[in-house]
Amino acid sequence: MRKQLVFLILLFVGMAVSVQGCVVAAVGVGAAGTVAYIRGDLQTVESADIDAVYKAVLKAVDELELSITQKTKDAMTAKIVARDAQDKKITIKLGATVEGATKLSIRVGLFGNERKSRLIYEQIKEYLD
Repeated sequence: MRKQLVFLILLFVGMAVSVQGCVVAAVGVGAAGTVAYIRGDLQTVESADIDAVYKAVLKAVDELELSITQKTKDAMTAKIVARDAQDKKITIKLGATVEGATKLSIRVGLFGNERKSRLIYEQIKEYLD
């Protein structure tokens, strides 16, 4: 009985430690607001409209020599799927907000890659400024 209790306690502690790192890995402040890396996605809201952000994303993807495999866009949402040289899937989602701003989400790979996501975001920001 005591062994089972110790095992369960260790299991719960291990799960708590591993889940904690997935919830919020990093938070920083960008020009348009907060940039957060949450559960594998880099998320932010840009003060530009969806058309301007979409154009900046396409320029950034081209500059970074990523291979676009899918592009969809309407007046409210957009999605760009690309692949890098290691064939990692990169998904960039845009959503228009009521205030005329654009919600931006970047995910690299299945579980996310914060370093690459931030690199892509910084390249997008260059074309928005």
